[in-house]
Amino acid sequence: MIDPDTVDFDKGGGLIPAIVQDADTLQVLTLAYMDRAALAETIQSGEATFISRSRGGRWRKGETSGDRLFVRQIIADCDGDAVVVKVRPVGNACHLNRVSCFGDEDAPGLGRLARLERTIAERAEADPAESWTARLLAEGPKRAAQKVGEEGVETALAGAAGDDAELASEAADLIYHLLVLLKARGLSSQDVLDVLAARAAPKGDR
Repeated sequence: MIDPDTVDFDKGGGLIPAIVQDADTLQVLTLAYMDRAALAETIQSGEATFISRSRGGRWRKGETSGDRLFVRQIIADCDGDAVVVKVRPVGNACHLNRVSCFGDEDAPGLGRLARLERTIAERAEADPAESWTARLLAEGPKRAAQKVGEEGVETALAGAAGDDAELASEAADLIYHLLVLLKARGLSSQDVLDVLAARAAPKGDR
């Protein structure tokens, strides 16, 4: 975790901006401010704690709403006078009961895959009689792998002879079942992304 002594609080009159970002989807959730004490409390408690410029005091997300921001990582910018706080949110970050203070959209772009992966993990605890995801996971990796094979064939057929809507629909089914298979094997999409990153690295960096 970050060392508060490496952060420049003086430049902003004792405060630094804290950009709060979902650690999984990378969606920006809110912008708040911290002083040294708030940053230290955040590190110690593991929950995002800020300073309210309007109220002139500290506040921790969730004390009144029940929505929480559990900190995964804090990174300072190149000048050391601002931080990105990567969190695992429980509930909404915005006081208007929205996921993000920056618009209504939930996990836009590729962040949607991370949101789906989080949903799959939650469904794993559901009753297999009521959840297809829970049923697949209960039946084990072989069953999930079978579904990936089936969906892969259907996606290929749609790509060869179907229209755009059919291909997009079949590709969505394939991605969903692939994420279930990864979950069944104890892996995540990040493991796949790590492999892709290694393949994309310059040859001298491998």
